[in-house]
Amino acid sequence: MNESAFLAVLLSLGSAAGYALAAVAQSRLAAADGGGGLAALLARPQWWWAVGLNAAGALTHVAALHYGPLTLVQPLGALTLVAALPIGAYYQHRRVTRREWRGAAWTLAGLTALIAVTGPATPGDALSLREGLAVAAATALLIAAASRAGAGPGRVGLGHATASGVASGVASALTQTVTASLARELPGGPMAWWQTALLALIVAAFAVGGLLLSQAAFRGGLAAPLAVVNLANPAAAAVIGVALLGERFHGGPLGWLTAAAAAAVAARGVLMLTGAEPPQVPAPRAPEPARVPV
Repeated sequence: MNESAFLAVLLSLGSAAGYALAAVAQSRLAAADGGGGLAALLARPQWWWAVGLNAAGALTHVAALHYGPLTLVQPLGALTLVAALPIGAYYQHRRVTRREWRGAAWTLAGLTALIAVTGPATPGDALSLREGLAVAAATALLIAAASRAGAGPGRVGLGHATASGVASGVASALTQTVTASLARELPGGPMAWWQTALLALIVAAFAVGGLLLSQAAFRGGLAAPLAVVNLANPAAAAVIGVALLGERFHGGPLGWLTAAAAAAVAARGVLMLTGAEPPQVPAPRAPEPARVPV
């Protein structure tokens, strides 16, 4: 392994650890606050730790892509789920169950296979302004539908997790367009400044929305929502790539079959993780000292 590949692996593992710690912090915050509002959330230092860890994970992931190819970095990023399981169990003072490990293994195998058959777009390919706005509008509708569909009994967290992963995946695709426009490498020429600024605002909205949606998702636990987030993110990016950027599944028809099989394997893993994790019980508060009548 050469020096660049070693740095890519090291940074990818650091990114996975950052995302895992952020997910555990968010799940603990969700267990402690329940259905607390946004104002209460913003007042908690633990929330800002989670935001900082997510940002660190994203920046480290970008740095890893500078030193290594997507085919190396992206599968290593899927180790977020594997890292989050023991960390979350540690804070819950328990061991990771065999069902959780099996569910994580199935999910990881499916996610890795799905990433392996999806080819990156040609360098410089990016969405146009019209395509970006259309994707943003369709994503907003999809997020609303996924959030509503995941609100029923037995599905707590999974709908919000799907919406969070889709929002993050679309934000990444639109970020590529903003970056290409700023670098004047956008096919068809750079956009006007206000067009680039508009897309940048949409990226920020989806990024923040994805973070808040993941916070809502973790009210249903840690493992299953995190697995769904990690699956929905590359799936959304793959749909955009295949539909609009000329990407293709490797291997032709065999690639499509592999992608379908990978999705089924990952879905089995999510089903195994759903209900496998014991509910998080907030630590009891210390009783207030009894008042002595004067």
